[in-house]
Amino acid sequence: MERKRNYNQAMMEVLGQLPPGEVKPRLLLHVCCAPCSTSVLERLAQHFDILVYFDNPNLDTQAEFTRRSAEASRLLARTGWAQQVIIAPYEPRAFFEAVAGLEDEPEGGWRCRACFALRLNRAAQAARERGCDWFTTTLTVSPRKDAALLNHLGQQAGEAAGLAFLPSDFKKQDGYLRSLRLSRQHGLYRQDYCGCVFSRLERDRRAASAGSGGHST
Repeated sequence: MERKRNYNQAMMEVLGQLPPGEVKPRLLLHVCCAPCSTSVLERLAQHFDILVYFDNPNLDTQAEFTRRSAEASRLLARTGWAQQVIIAPYEPRAFFEAVAGLEDEPEGGWRCRACFALRLNRAAQAARERGCDWFTTTLTVSPRKDAALLNHLGQQAGEAAGLAFLPSDFKKQDGYLRSLRLSRQHGLYRQDYCGCVFSRLERDRRAASAGSGGHST
């Protein structure tokens, strides 16, 4: 895995090599949530015809899935940054099968890696089925996500599907801060946990610890 590679620079090089003209290449953008997609879409819309692909079987409840997918659709209706929004069916079984045996892993560990790989592989297959030229994910906009790992897994998924993965580190160039500002501007629902049941439990443990002054009983 190329941990020292500048993925933002790699993306800029790709964008600089795209052929000029009115017909833009088609890119499928895997979206984890509307807030994370804001600055990413704003940045990519000038270079690609974008299909937003909301596929997150890791989300802990149908209600959370519905709320986040609705916000993604609402954002696109307001901005026109993408040509189409695809909401994949909610399939939590796929997530639990992918992370079986990794339930006790810490946040950011092997369980998260398996979750990323699942979603990136599904996005690559969806992009190929829809005749896209490229695919990528909004996940690298988060300061808590490992961009090198995500790019490594995205490249693998792209190779398996026979499709180009657009490298990225969308948090760079104030991408994350821009996403916060755009989220406020559009009044988007911002969740306070990754989305899976394990991240929700970790959030609840931190809150309980803070409420008790950091001391366990």
